[in-house]
Amino acid sequence: MHKVMTRTQHRPGTRPPTRRDTRRPAGSPPRTPSGGMPRTASPGGRPPGSPGTTGLRARTRPTDTRPPTAPTSAPAPDTLHTVPQPRPTDVFADRLLLVLSGQRPVHSMLRHTAGRAYDELAWLAERGPLRTRGARPVVRDIGYFEPREGAIEAFARIGAGDQLRAMAFRLEQGGDLRWRCTAVELGGQRRPGATDA
Repeated sequence: MHKVMTRTQHRPGTRPPTRRDTRRPAGSPPRTPSGGMPRTASPGGRPPGSPGTTGLRARTRPTDTRPPTAPTSAPAPDTLHTVPQPRPTDVFADRLLLVLSGQRPVHSMLRHTAGRAYDELAWLAERGPLRTRGARPVVRDIGYFEPREGAIEAFARIGAGDQLRAMAFRLEQGGDLRWRCTAVELGGQRRPGATDA
């Protein structure tokens, strides 16, 4: 299908046609707001009705007719409810599950891994161990052990329908206080050639 767009020709030296308002007669003055006198600047250089002007058209505020209320005191700091932050084991179990089930790409874990964990995760994700056609896999349970301060060895039970799989991972806290995954296994599967450091 060949479509041709047409435009009106504009001759140089002529003005394009203008729109005429047929509702207003040719010689009538332009309309003014509220049908009164046209607005002009006040002697102070401000338009009439603006704050700081005096006279007939100065703005006034409505009076407050609400009844006075009792002053409220701020709650004590110990009574404030803070939203609990999720544990790093919960956050990483969800992140790893999303990658291993194919819901997120492996490179989404680049800044959340350190050492050999990214290679292990990429090797596992290639095989799609948690990809299912039925129910989406979910984290059923998480357990962890802290061998030292700043290190967590965790496991998660992953359920998808009637299947139950085990995932193990290790987290370490860096100097910037961010947690990173340093090792990951799924159901005992390990990348060939991976040795413990």
